[in-house]
Amino acid sequence: MPDPHAGDAHPDVGSRLTPPVPATGVPDVAPSVRRAEAHDDAARVPSAPEATEAASSAGAGKPDAHAYAEPGAAEEVAAVVTPTADTESEAQPASDQQSAPGAQREPDTQYEPDTQSAPDPHAEAAAQAPAEQDTDSGDDEHLADFPSDDLVYGRIPVTDVSPVIEGGRFPATAVPGEDIRVSATVFREGHDSLGVTAVLYDPQGRETQRRPMTLVAPGTDRYEAWLRPEHEGPWSFAVEGWSDLYDTWHHAAQIKLGVGQDVELMFQEAALLFDAASKESDRATGEARVFEDAAEAMADTDRTPEQRWEIATSPQLLDYVRERPLRDLLSSSPRYPLGVEREAAGRGAWYEFFPRSEGATYDPETGEWTPGTFRTATAALDRAAAMGFDVAYLPPIHPIGRNHRKGPNNTLTAGPQDPGSPWAIGGPEGGHDTIHPDLGSFEDFDAFVAHAHDLGLEVALDLALQASPDHPWVAEHPQWFTTRADGSIAYAENPPKKYQDIYPLNFDNDPKGLAAEVLRVVELWIGHGVNIFRVDNPHTKPLWFWEWLIARVRKNHPDTVFLAEAFTRPAMMHGLAKAGFQQSYSYFTWRNTKEEIEEYLQEISHETSGFYRPNFFVNTPDILTEYLQFGGPAAFKVRAALAATASPLWGVYAGFELFEHVARPGAEEYMDNEKFQLRPRDFDAAVERGESLAPYITRLNRIRKDHPALGDLQNLTLQNSTDDAIVAYSKTKTVERDGEQVRDTVIVVLNTDPHSAREATVWLDLDSLDLRDQDFNEDGSFWVDDLISGASWKWGTHNYVRLDPYVEPAHVLSVRRGVK
Repeated sequence: MPDPHAGDAHPDVGSRLTPPVPATGVPDVAPSVRRAEAHDDAARVPSAPEATEAASSAGAGKPDAHAYAEPGAAEEVAAVVTPTADTESEAQPASDQQSAPGAQREPDTQYEPDTQSAPDPHAEAAAQAPAEQDTDSGDDEHLADFPSDDLVYGRIPVTDVSPVIEGGRFPATAVPGEDIRVSATVFREGHDSLGVTAVLYDPQGRETQRRPMTLVAPGTDRYEAWLRPEHEGPWSFAVEGWSDLYDTWHHAAQIKLGVGQDVELMFQEAALLFDAASKESDRATGEARVFEDAAEAMADTDRTPEQRWEIATSPQLLDYVRERPLRDLLSSSPRYPLGVEREAAGRGAWYEFFPRSEGATYDPETGEWTPGTFRTATAALDRAAAMGFDVAYLPPIHPIGRNHRKGPNNTLTAGPQDPGSPWAIGGPEGGHDTIHPDLGSFEDFDAFVAHAHDLGLEVALDLALQASPDHPWVAEHPQWFTTRADGSIAYAENPPKKYQDIYPLNFDNDPKGLAAEVLRVVELWIGHGVNIFRVDNPHTKPLWFWEWLIARVRKNHPDTVFLAEAFTRPAMMHGLAKAGFQQSYSYFTWRNTKEEIEEYLQEISHETSGFYRPNFFVNTPDILTEYLQFGGPAAFKVRAALAATASPLWGVYAGFELFEHVARPGAEEYMDNEKFQLRPRDFDAAVERGESLAPYITRLNRIRKDHPALGDLQNLTLQNSTDDAIVAYSKTKTVERDGEQVRDTVIVVLNTDPHSAREATVWLDLDSLDLRDQDFNEDGSFWVDDLISGASWKWGTHNYVRLDPYVEPAHVLSVRRGVK
């Protein structure tokens, strides 16, 4: 569960056993809180040998989100996160600047937020080490490089930090106000107490949040915390491990004083500890005075041990220790990049429609169709806005080829009235930089986009990098295609499927020329108000190209968002996300059973969430799953509720709200597929007849906007249910509204069986709900309000549910706060 506050509290600790006492008998417990500057700025991700423009821009404090590459050769770029005074220096090992063996530790090195580069830890350690006594020159020679500069481990090892993408070469991703889970494995030798902290740095390299990391499970050494960047830009984060001096003393003293062992010695150590704390420059006068008084009390033998213990563990002193712990041997990981992009990159509801079907008419006397235009398609924008969608997505709007044009239901022969597939781009009128004349002109398109913006919608355009045989590129740039042995250009195939109306592009013959042309096309549409691109089949193009294109586009147009339409193997889908795609279609469409859904939700929210953002489309023009074909209206409700609440991104293809479910025989796609023919629909009449899901979708989108917990991806917690068809999960988030902290928790319970009523007991992990005393009723229950039906119930740890798909197949519950 995300920590709702950005405060300065510090973490739980690891093992708590007796601290070692130096051989001199003098307790060495002085809090070298910031021993040698914590190595924060020096510990950076190392630069690649050939840094690109993205890396060099980091020297100015504004690194690009992704590396650039010249066409044909993707250059390797390290994600240099937060600039230091010496941006070109090689990264040092993530270690603390500690004293050399046998050196006396300085008592009052202070902790302060980093403002400048840290000195070399090993150089300072060597400088602090006392002169060797009776050491021959041979030993000096052997220790000349002690400690060596190529050590991997710091004084407190901080390893396996997450989210770190390709060693920091790509940034982890976030949107403003999103809670990001940071985890690391941190451990140390011996038994002294350990503290772990996650630190967030803004785009200027300033520390903005410092949050405690808690142990995930005993014995794992795995720690976790939540960070929340508040605005766009190239942020960074690091993980610090440190020796917790107070907790080490506290645990040892608690044991020894309890049996009367080393009583005065333990208070002598406490006196030194508190005296050093009182001299720390970053403590306020009143706070320092508390430590100073505590140090004097520890040395006051006229006080009883019980009195001194009470002072050493007073609530006020403990608060100060929690806020600003007594830290030693501070060791930091490198700073890793965190790219925070605008909200549309990670949150939003999409509505897809074909503008040529909106307002299309048929004349039965002539047998001729008149397609819709951008002007008639504004009705679809009104419909999308009324349902609460954020993005209106259009399939390709360009001229369509005549050669090998497909007919209805993907038949090989098209009649004179068949419009063809919009994805067979290009004709005598032009290609990707041209609008199909049936839809209108650029002036009409600009008016369409302006109307969308007036409604609060953004327009997403399909970027399909392929061509019909009639595309101008075929004649002008044949090298951009693959020529077969017989001299013909290869058309698209996925045996046994053949797509004779589409020529794939070949990025190996003239990568520079082709890349330049695609960049020109993208920037042309950006100039007409399009900032979101849904990219068709990006997995059939090389990754270097997307890495280069997206970085190049976003350098000049940082608000641009790219959605990958890639249904392929995980490695490629994840690679596209790392290369720059902010969103991706996902396997969600085919995850329908409880086991499948739970496994996938766990994966996307906890395992790949640092870089992969799934857009849960419930259907597409190509995909009509068996679940929707045979599940009836309840199946449509279940999929909509699941998509809208489990992911911050979800999408609907027009017709879903009309329960369209008839598939082409033997296929998982729609009968009379709109890809190949016009398909006007009477949406208003369906609403009047009560045969539309539009009111339900509208309610879901309203719930999404009202409940910030649903706007995050990583805060999902699976809850247990006793039925094999009932899925339960929760999301919790704390936000500030009108100067007050507001805790928002949504619990979703769905019956995935669209044919039968199911009963179950839902067992809740109450900790994941962030409940406080004031949220409970006198009987220990708490109130939940169903945001779909309006009903309310008292819930607790275990709760009976019955979900009838013919009534309501899902509960979307909000936890009521502050009932006392």
